[in-house]
Amino acid sequence: MPTNYMASKYHIPVFWDDEFKRLDYIHEPFPDPENLALWASQGYHSKVAGDLCDMRHRLPSWADKFIKIYTELGWKDVGLGFYRMTTDTVIPLHQDLYNRYIQLFDLTGKEQTIRRALVLLEDWRPGHYLEVAGIPYVNWMAGDVVEWVYDTPHSSANIGVDTRYTLQITGHL
Repeated sequence: MPTNYMASKYHIPVFWDDEFKRLDYIHEPFPDPENLALWASQGYHSKVAGDLCDMRHRLPSWADKFIKIYTELGWKDVGLGFYRMTTDTVIPLHQDLYNRYIQLFDLTGKEQTIRRALVLLEDWRPGHYLEVAGIPYVNWMAGDVVEWVYDTPHSSANIGVDTRYTLQITGHL
Protein backbone atom coordinates (compact mmCIF):
# COMPACT_ATOMS: atom_id res chain seq x y z
CA MET A 1 0.00 0.00 0.00
CA PRO A 2 1.50 3.38 -0.98
CA THR A 3 2.22 5.57 2.02
CA ASN A 4 0.53 8.66 0.55
CA TYR A 5 -2.89 7.26 1.45
CA MET A 6 -4.08 8.25 4.89
CA ALA A 7 -7.18 8.00 7.00
CA SER A 8 -8.11 9.71 10.23
CA LYS A 9 -10.31 8.36 12.98
CA TYR A 10 -12.37 10.44 15.41
CA HIS A 11 -15.62 10.24 17.35
CA ILE A 12 -18.96 12.03 17.16
CA PRO A 13 -21.13 11.68 20.29
CA VAL A 14 -24.23 9.65 19.43
CA PHE A 15 -27.34 11.80 18.91
CA TRP A 16 -29.25 9.41 16.63
CA ASP A 17 -31.68 6.58 17.24
CA ASP A 18 -32.21 3.42 15.17
CA GLU A 19 -34.43 5.07 12.53
CA PHE A 20 -31.73 4.14 9.98
CA LYS A 21 -32.85 0.50 10.27
CA ARG A 22 -36.27 1.32 8.78
CA LEU A 23 -35.19 3.17 5.63
CA ASP A 24 -36.00 2.10 2.07
CA TYR A 25 -32.68 0.51 1.17
CA ILE A 26 -32.02 -0.46 -2.45
CA HIS A 27 -29.37 -2.86 -3.68
CA GLU A 28 -27.51 -1.13 -6.50
CA PRO A 29 -24.80 -3.02 -8.36
CA PHE A 30 -21.26 -1.89 -7.66
CA PRO A 31 -20.61 0.84 -10.28
CA ASP A 32 -17.24 -0.41 -11.51
CA PRO A 33 -17.37 -3.35 -13.98
CA GLU A 34 -13.57 -3.71 -14.02
CA ASN A 35 -13.42 -4.29 -10.28
CA LEU A 36 -16.41 -6.64 -10.43
CA ALA A 37 -14.63 -8.77 -13.04
CA LEU A 38 -11.41 -8.71 -11.01
CA TRP A 39 -13.20 -9.74 -7.82
CA ALA A 40 -15.00 -12.60 -9.59
CA SER A 41 -11.64 -13.83 -10.89
CA GLN A 42 -10.32 -13.70 -7.31
CA GLY A 43 -13.16 -15.90 -6.09
CA TYR A 44 -15.58 -13.33 -4.64
CA HIS A 45 -18.95 -14.89 -5.32
CA SER A 46 -20.93 -13.70 -2.31
CA LYS A 47 -23.02 -10.52 -2.33
CA VAL A 48 -20.66 -7.77 -3.48
CA ALA A 49 -21.80 -4.34 -2.25
CA GLY A 50 -24.49 -3.61 0.27
CA ASP A 51 -27.79 -1.77 0.18
CA LEU A 52 -28.02 2.02 -0.06
CA CYS A 53 -30.48 4.69 1.01
CA ASP A 54 -29.21 8.05 -0.17
CA MET A 55 -30.55 11.58 -0.54
CA ARG A 56 -32.88 10.53 -3.35
CA HIS A 57 -34.99 8.80 -0.68
CA ARG A 58 -36.48 9.56 2.73
CA LEU A 59 -33.73 9.91 5.36
CA PRO A 60 -33.94 9.83 9.15
CA SER A 61 -35.38 12.87 10.89
CA TRP A 62 -31.95 13.68 12.38
CA ALA A 63 -29.93 13.37 9.12
CA ASP A 64 -29.65 17.15 8.64
CA LYS A 65 -27.58 17.35 11.84
CA PHE A 66 -24.79 15.43 10.06
CA ILE A 67 -24.93 17.88 7.15
CA LYS A 68 -24.64 20.76 9.63
CA ILE A 69 -21.65 19.16 11.42
CA TYR A 70 -19.69 18.64 8.21
CA THR A 71 -20.64 22.01 6.74
CA GLU A 72 -19.26 23.62 9.91
CA LEU A 73 -16.04 21.65 9.30
CA GLY A 74 -15.71 23.39 5.93
CA TRP A 75 -17.14 20.67 3.68
CA LYS A 76 -19.22 21.79 0.70
CA ASP A 77 -22.09 20.01 -1.07
CA VAL A 78 -22.42 17.46 1.73
CA GLY A 79 -24.26 14.28 0.74
CA LEU A 80 -25.44 11.39 2.90
CA GLY A 81 -25.82 7.71 2.08
CA PHE A 82 -26.96 5.15 4.64
CA TYR A 83 -25.45 1.75 3.94
CA ARG A 84 -26.61 -1.68 5.06
CA MET A 85 -24.49 -4.83 4.84
CA THR A 86 -26.28 -8.07 5.61
CA THR A 87 -24.53 -11.34 6.40
CA ASP A 88 -22.09 -12.49 3.69
CA THR A 89 -21.78 -9.07 2.05
CA VAL A 90 -18.30 -7.96 1.03
CA ILE A 91 -16.74 -5.05 -0.78
CA PRO A 92 -13.17 -6.06 -1.66
CA LEU A 93 -10.37 -3.52 -1.80
CA HIS A 94 -11.30 -0.65 -4.13
CA GLN A 95 -11.13 3.09 -4.64
CA ASP A 96 -14.39 5.02 -4.93
CA LEU A 97 -15.11 6.64 -8.29
CA TYR A 98 -17.57 9.40 -7.23
CA ASN A 99 -18.68 9.74 -10.88
CA ARG A 100 -22.13 11.16 -10.11
CA TYR A 101 -20.78 13.47 -7.38
CA ILE A 102 -17.98 14.82 -9.60
CA GLN A 103 -20.43 15.52 -12.41
CA LEU A 104 -23.10 17.02 -10.16
CA PHE A 105 -20.71 19.48 -8.49
CA ASP A 106 -18.34 20.12 -11.43
CA LEU A 107 -15.27 18.68 -9.71
CA THR A 108 -13.42 17.31 -12.73
CA GLY A 109 -9.74 18.07 -12.12
CA LYS A 110 -10.49 18.80 -8.44
CA GLU A 111 -11.03 15.21 -7.31
CA GLN A 112 -8.41 15.42 -4.53
CA THR A 113 -10.67 17.90 -2.70
CA ILE A 114 -13.31 15.16 -2.20
CA ARG A 115 -13.63 13.69 1.28
CA ARG A 116 -15.49 10.64 2.58
CA ALA A 117 -16.38 10.07 6.22
CA LEU A 118 -17.79 6.73 7.32
CA VAL A 119 -19.83 6.99 10.51
CA LEU A 120 -20.21 3.70 12.35
CA LEU A 121 -23.78 3.93 13.58
CA GLU A 122 -23.68 1.01 16.03
CA ASP A 123 -21.09 -0.68 18.20
CA TRP A 124 -18.92 -3.27 16.45
CA ARG A 125 -20.20 -6.82 16.31
CA PRO A 126 -18.26 -10.01 15.54
CA GLY A 127 -17.70 -10.44 11.80
CA HIS A 128 -17.89 -6.73 10.95
CA TYR A 129 -14.74 -5.46 9.24
CA LEU A 130 -13.46 -2.22 7.75
CA GLU A 131 -10.05 -1.49 6.26
CA VAL A 132 -8.90 1.92 5.04
CA ALA A 133 -5.44 2.68 3.64
CA GLY A 134 -4.21 -0.71 4.83
CA ILE A 135 -5.35 -0.16 8.43
CA PRO A 136 -7.96 -2.59 9.81
CA TYR A 137 -10.77 -1.30 12.02
CA VAL A 138 -12.69 -3.54 14.43
CA ASN A 139 -14.03 -3.13 17.97
CA TRP A 140 -15.45 0.29 17.12
CA MET A 141 -18.03 2.16 19.16
CA ALA A 142 -21.14 3.85 17.77
CA GLY A 143 -20.07 7.32 16.69
CA ASP A 144 -16.56 6.38 15.61
CA VAL A 145 -15.76 7.92 12.22
CA VAL A 146 -13.08 7.01 9.70
CA GLU A 147 -12.38 9.75 7.15
CA TRP A 148 -10.29 9.62 4.00
CA VAL A 149 -9.42 11.54 0.83
CA TYR A 150 -10.94 10.79 -2.58
CA ASP A 151 -9.14 7.71 -3.93
CA THR A 152 -7.93 6.04 -0.72
CA PRO A 153 -8.20 2.23 -1.05
CA HIS A 154 -10.64 0.60 1.36
CA SER A 155 -12.70 -2.54 1.86
CA SER A 156 -15.40 -3.85 4.15
CA ALA A 157 -17.22 -7.03 4.97
CA ASN A 158 -19.94 -8.52 7.09
CA ILE A 159 -19.19 -12.15 7.79
CA GLY A 160 -21.12 -11.96 11.05
CA VAL A 161 -24.78 -12.68 11.72
CA ASP A 162 -25.83 -9.12 12.64
CA THR A 163 -26.56 -6.54 9.95
CA ARG A 164 -23.94 -3.76 9.75
CA TYR A 165 -25.12 -0.15 9.32
CA THR A 166 -22.97 2.83 8.42
CA LEU A 167 -23.43 6.37 7.14
CA GLN A 168 -21.29 7.53 4.22
CA ILE A 169 -20.80 11.29 4.16
CA THR A 170 -19.32 12.82 1.02
CA GLY A 171 -18.20 16.40 0.55
CA HIS A 172 -15.35 18.48 -0.82
CA LEU A 173 -13.11 21.21 0.57
